[in-house]
Amino acid sequence: MFQPKVTQTKHWHFAIDVEQLGWLTINTQGAPVNTLSREAITELEGLVAQFEDLANSRELVGVILLSGKDSGFIAGADVSEFDAMSDFSVLPEALKRTHALFQRIENLKIPMIAGIHGFCLGGGLELALACHYRIAVNDDKTRIGFPEVGLGIFPGFGGTGRSIRQAGPVDAMGIMLTGRMLKAGAARGMGLVDKLVRHRDMLGWEARKAVLQKRKSGTAGFTKRIMGMGPLRGYAASKMRDEVAKKARKEHYPAPYALIDLFEKHGNDWQAMSRGEIEPFVPLMGTDTAANLRRVFFLSESLKKQGLKGAKFARVHVIGAGVMGGDIAAWCALRGMSVTLQDLDMERIKPALDRGKALFKKRLRKRYEIDAAVMRLEADPTGKGVSRADVIIEAVVEKLEVKQAIFAGLEDKLKPGAILATNTSSIELERIAEKLKDPARLIGLHFFNPVAQLPLVEVIRSTFNTDAEIGKGAAFALAIGKSPVVVKSAPGFLVNRVLMPYMLAAVERVQRGESKQLLDAAAVAFGMPMGPIELMDTVGLDVGKSVAKELGHAVGDNTQFADLVAANKLGRKSGEGFYKWVDGKAVKGPVPEGRDMAALGRELVKPLIDMSEIVVAEGVVANADLADIGVIMGTGFAPFLGGPMRARRDGKA
Repeated sequence: MFQPKVTQTKHWHFAIDVEQLGWLTINTQGAPVNTLSREAITELEGLVAQFEDLANSRELVGVILLSGKDSGFIAGADVSEFDAMSDFSVLPEALKRTHALFQRIENLKIPMIAGIHGFCLGGGLELALACHYRIAVNDDKTRIGFPEVGLGIFPGFGGTGRSIRQAGPVDAMGIMLTGRMLKAGAARGMGLVDKLVRHRDMLGWEARKAVLQKRKSGTAGFTKRIMGMGPLRGYAASKMRDEVAKKARKEHYPAPYALIDLFEKHGNDWQAMSRGEIEPFVPLMGTDTAANLRRVFFLSESLKKQGLKGAKFARVHVIGAGVMGGDIAAWCALRGMSVTLQDLDMERIKPALDRGKALFKKRLRKRYEIDAAVMRLEADPTGKGVSRADVIIEAVVEKLEVKQAIFAGLEDKLKPGAILATNTSSIELERIAEKLKDPARLIGLHFFNPVAQLPLVEVIRSTFNTDAEIGKGAAFALAIGKSPVVVKSAPGFLVNRVLMPYMLAAVERVQRGESKQLLDAAAVAFGMPMGPIELMDTVGLDVGKSVAKELGHAVGDNTQFADLVAANKLGRKSGEGFYKWVDGKAVKGPVPEGRDMAALGRELVKPLIDMSEIVVAEGVVANADLADIGVIMGTGFAPFLGGPMRARRDGKA
C-alpha cells in the first residue's frame, strides 16, 4: 500500500501522492488568516530545498500550493513583526533572503502552482506571482491585491517587478499605488491569475492538471508593456505622480512616490525593478508615517473584537428616507440584508430608492447582482417591516419629540431580540428613551455622511444599556462592513463633539474676513481630507446649526452662517452654502498666497485636538486609542499622524 511522504512544520504541511505530485498547504498556527511570518518563511526555505532535491532525483513532478484556512490564501506578511523589522540592521538581510527564496521557487525545474481562494494580498500575492501558474476561485470572496501603500510601504518581496511582468506597468502600478483589491475576474483580465474555477473544491483538480500539463503563465503583451519603454516610461511616471498628488502629499505619504521613482528607473526590466525594491523599501519602513499607519491598522483590527459572537442579522427596517436614512438602507441592501424603508409616503421614499440603485450600479458589476440588490430594498410606507426586522434604525429629523413619538409606537411591535436603534447625531439616548417601557433596549447606531464612504459607526451606550445590547449593535455594524466604536451617550458623542468646535472656529474666521479657500487649503495641507468650510457645506448648514445648538455652541443671528441657513442655502445638498456646488463639487476661487500653510493648518485643527483630549478625560470613549481610530474613521483626520491624541503626543499638532 502506498504511503505518502509527509513533511510537517509549524505552519506548512507537505505530502507527495502516488502520482508524485507534491501538495503544500499553509495553515498559520494560532491565527484566523495565513501570514508569511519570518518563521513561516524560514520553514518554506527548508521545504523548497526538498523540492529542489526531489526534482533533481525525479521523485517529484510538481508542487501545488493551497491554503488550509477557510478565510483565504495568504493575507500578506505578518504585520505584527513590522516594528521589529523596521530596524535597519535586520530588514535588508531579511528582504534579500526572501527575494532569494522566491527566485528559487521561480527557478524550480518542476511547475509550482498556486491555488487561490479568499484573500490573496501583499506578500501572499508576491509568493503566488513567484509560482509558475495561478488558479483562483471565481466568487465574491476572492480578493487579490497589494494593500502595502496603506501601511506606508510598497511590495518588498519582488512583487513590484513580477506584477509588471504579468499585468504590464499601467495596471500593475495602478493596483500598487491605490491598494485596490481585485475580484478574481479582474485579476484574470490583468494577467495576475491564469485560470478561474467555480468552487474551492475544484482548485486541487485543476492544479493537478496544470502540473501534469506543465502549464506556465504567460507575460504581459507588447501593447501592455509599451508604457514602460523608453521615453514613454518617464511620461507614464509623470502622469502617475499627478494622480497620486490629487490624493496624497509626498511629505505625508512618501511610499507611492518612492514606488513611482523605482518604476521610472527600472520599469522596463522587471527583474531589475524587483531587485531595486530593497534600497527604497528599507527607509520607508522606518518612517513615522509607516509606524503610525501600522498603529491605525492594529486599532482598526481591534474594533472587530467588539461584536457579540453568534449574532445573526437578515432583515433591517429603516425609518426615515432622507439622505441619511435612505443611504443607510441602501448600504444595508448592498451588503446583502433585506431592507424595508419607511417614510410618510412614496414621494419621500422614491428618491432614496433611486440613490440606492445608483449605488448598486456603481459598486456591483453584474446585472443580476444589481437586480438582486434592488429587490432587497423595499419601500414600506406603512411600516409592515417592523415586526419582521432584526434591526430597526430610526433616521428622521434631529428633533427629540419626533424621535420619542416614533419609538413610542414601535416598542410593542418588535420581535424578541431585535435591535432598536437611533441614528441620532447629538441627542443623548437617555432623553430619547425616557418614555419607553424598556429604555435599555434602545441603542445608538450613528452613521456618517456619505454612508457608502465613511467606515465608522458610533455604537452609543446609554446608562440603561447592557453589554449584550451594545455587543449586538457592534456585531451588526461589522456585519454590514462598518467599523464600530463604542461611545458613551453624551451630547455629540465622539465625532460631532470634536468636529463642531473645529468647524465653527473656521466659520468664525470667515465671518471675520479670512479666505475660506485659504482655510480649507491649509487644513488639507495639514492632512485633513477636506477643509472645515467645505466640510460644513457637506454636512449641511442646517444640520451643523442644529448640532451646534445641541452642544451648547452659540450661532449668532447676524452672521453669514445664520443668513445662509435662513435663505435655505444649506451647502452641497441645496447647491449653495459657503460655496456654490456643481455636480457634487465645491466651486472654489484661488487660494491667497503668502501664508505659512503648515502653521495655519495646526491652528485650525487645534480645537479638534483639544476637544479630543476632553472627551477622553470625560470617558466618552474608553481610551485614547479609541479616540484616535474613531476620529480618523469619522472625520478623515490624517492617518499618517496616527490620530489627534498621537499627533499631540508627538508634537505634530
